[in-house]
Amino acid sequence: MKVKTTEQIGAAIRTRRKHLGITQKELAMTCGTGLRFIVDLEKGKPTCQIGKTLQVLQALGLAIEARPLGGDDAGGGRL
Repeated sequence: MKVKTTEQIGAAIRTRRKHLGITQKELAMTCGTGLRFIVDLEKGKPTCQIGKTLQVLQALGLAIEARPLGGDDAGGGRL
């Protein structure tokens, strides 16, 4: 899945969590975050901390991959 928005990340997390049969509270406890963080993350709040988000993704068996747009693997593009 190509993710372009925080809402899409949140939706992917929510879908995976529900697929695994885990409540938001259980996920928060597993990841060492607060319930409010999980709720905000699943809603796509753009200011959620990246470190905590990565913890949640890992706990759910999800990963994100960074690569150049357009499939250019050379990496020499301008920012």
